[in-house]
Order: sequence, then C-alpha cells, then structure tokens
Amino acid sequence: NKVVGGVIPKEFINPIEAGVKQAMEGGVVAGYPMVDIKVIVYDGSFPEVDSSAAAFKVAGSMAFKAGAEKANPVLLEPYVKVEVTVPEEYMGDVIGDLNSRRGRIDGMEPRNGVQVINAYVPLSEMFGYSTDLRSKTQGRGNYSMEVSFYDEVPKNIADAVVAKNKGE
Repeated sequence: NKVVGGVIPKEFINPIEAGVKQAMEGGVVAGYPMVDIKVIVYDGSFPEVDSSAAAFKVAGSMAFKAGAEKANPVLLEPYVKVEVTVPEEYMGDVIGDLNSRRGRIDGMEPRNGVQVINAYVPLSEMFGYSTDLRSKTQGRGNYSMEVSFYDEVPKNIADAVVAKNKGE
C-alpha cells in the first residue's frame, strides 16, 4: 500500500488485497494461479455514496486482471531432475526417448558398470516413463526424479492448453 493522502481509506486496503489474491488464484492464462507477482496500490478514488468492502474487493480483482493481461503473462510448468541408470547398450535409445520428451541432457557418467544419465524433463512428459524405460532396456534400466524448477511452456503447447481450457 503506497496510497498517499488517504485517497482510499485504510479499512478498504484489506478488501482490495483480498480481491487481488482472488484474481491471482484464478489467473489470466487458462485459469491457472499466478505466482511471483508484486502488487502496489498507489492511488484510487473513494465515492462515499456506494463504497463498501465488497465493492473494493471487486475493484481490486478487476484492476489486477486488467494489469496482468497487459503484462503478457506466461504459463509455467514444473521440470524434474531425472537420473536414469542403464546398461551402456541402451544409452542411445534412452537419450533419444528423453529428448523426445523435451528433456535437456545435463550429463552422463559411468558408474559401477552402467551409465548414469542426468537430465531435466518437463513433469508432464514423464507420465508412462517407467513402462517405456523398462521396454527400451528389457527391464534393466531404472530412474529417479525430483522437482527441480519451473520454466516457460513452449508457445505451441501453451496455446493448446489455453484452447483446451476455453473449450475450443
């Protein structure tokens, strides 16, 4: 709150904040929540006739949505750090499969007679990976994964997600 001179009475700042938080939860890109945003109220008006906490909550929500849409928001997706352990003869197939899942190979190293592949892969691309890895390695490969970071979804995929959520 950076409002100067009491243009907006203090009792309406919390409802504005509630409206902004509500709008952030509903997002402006496909209805997904928005994160890593700082909102500052600098100015406003206070019509004494019809001012209420509910009206300021709605105003906060509308102002946030209008501003957020102008900021060109992007859709983010979680990436997992994947460590795949496979016999040497399956390396090519496994690396090719990780690449086809939009994975980024981070390194490879020999360990106790097998190869360890480290990669970062979008979590959405890892569904069914266990079955595919067993198939490609005749059951001799294994993997572990943990959430690592979030990154922007490629435009073609983001467009498809937005269209699906709009019912197109």
